[in-house]
Amino acid sequence: MTTLALILILFSAFMHALWNLLVKRSRDKTVFIWWMFVASAGCLHVFLPLQPEPFPALSPAVLLLAAAGAACFVLYHLFNGRAYRDGDLSLTYPLAQTSMLYVPLWGVWLLGEQISLLGVAGILLILGGAWAVQLRRFTLGEIARPVRNLGNPSVQAALAAGFIYSLGAVVDKVGVSLYPPFHFTYLLVMFMLLLMTLNLLRSPYRGRIMNEWRQSRHLVLLSGPIMMGSFLTFRYGLSLAPMSYAVPVRQVSLLIGVLIGVLFLGETCGRIRFSATLLILAGVVLIRLG
Repeated sequence: MTTLALILILFSAFMHALWNLLVKRSRDKTVFIWWMFVASAGCLHVFLPLQPEPFPALSPAVLLLAAAGAACFVLYHLFNGRAYRDGDLSLTYPLAQTSMLYVPLWGVWLLGEQISLLGVAGILLILGGAWAVQLRRFTLGEIARPVRNLGNPSVQAALAAGFIYSLGAVVDKVGVSLYPPFHFTYLLVMFMLLLMTLNLLRSPYRGRIMNEWRQSRHLVLLSGPIMMGSFLTFRYGLSLAPMSYAVPVRQVSLLIGVLIGVLFLGETCGRIRFSATLLILAGVVLIRLG
C-alpha cells in the first residue's frame, strides 16, 4: 500500500468515526442517517461543478455497479441495526466485522490481488483487534461467546451484515477502477439516498423526519461534509490500493472511536480496549510494510 493510499484511508477512518459519533448523539437514528445522506448529497452537488473534468458518460455497467453497491451498504446498515437492536453489542459487533475474513478472499479470487505474508499477518491482527475491542475479559469462553449462539437472530443478522459489506467492497473496488472515484461516489450516495427515502416513505416514519430535523439540525449540517469526506477519501484510497488491504486498514476507525469515547464521552479505556487498539495499530503497520 502506498503512503498516499494509507493517508487517504486513515483520514477516511477518522471521518467515519466522527459521523458515527454524530449518529450516537442523535435521537431518531434511522431518520438522522437519512438526513446525513441528504446533507452529504448536497455537499457533493456543490463540489460537482468544481471537478476538473465534466461528468463522464454513463454506461449500464457503471450504473449497475453503483446501484448494487448502494443496495449492499443499505442492507449492511439494516442488518447491523437489527443486530444491535435485539442483541448485546459485545456479542454482535465483532461478528459484523467478519467482512475482513471475506474481503481478502474476494480480492484474490475475484480481482486477482496478491497479498504478502506481512499483509496477511496485518489483516489477522486488525481482525483480532476488532474482535477484542468489545470483550469484557480475556477468557476463552468470552472470546468464543459471539459464535456460540449461531441460532440467535441477532448473531445471524450480524454475520449477514459482515458478508454483505464484503460484497459491497468488491463492487466499490470495481466501480472506482472503471469510473472516476468522485463521480462513482456521487452515484453511490444518490442511489443510497433513494433507497433510504423509499424506506422512510413507510407509515411508521410519518412525522418523524421533520421532528428529527428540529431536534438535530446542527448535527445534520455538520454531518454533511464529514460523511462526504469519509466517502470520498476512502474511495480515492481504494482506487490506489488493493481492496484486501484498504478495508481492514479502515478499521482504524475503531481505535479512533475508542479515543473519542474516552476523551469526549467520559468512557473508560481498560486494558482490553487498550490492547485491542495496539493490535489494530500493529496490523496497519504490517500492511503498510507488506
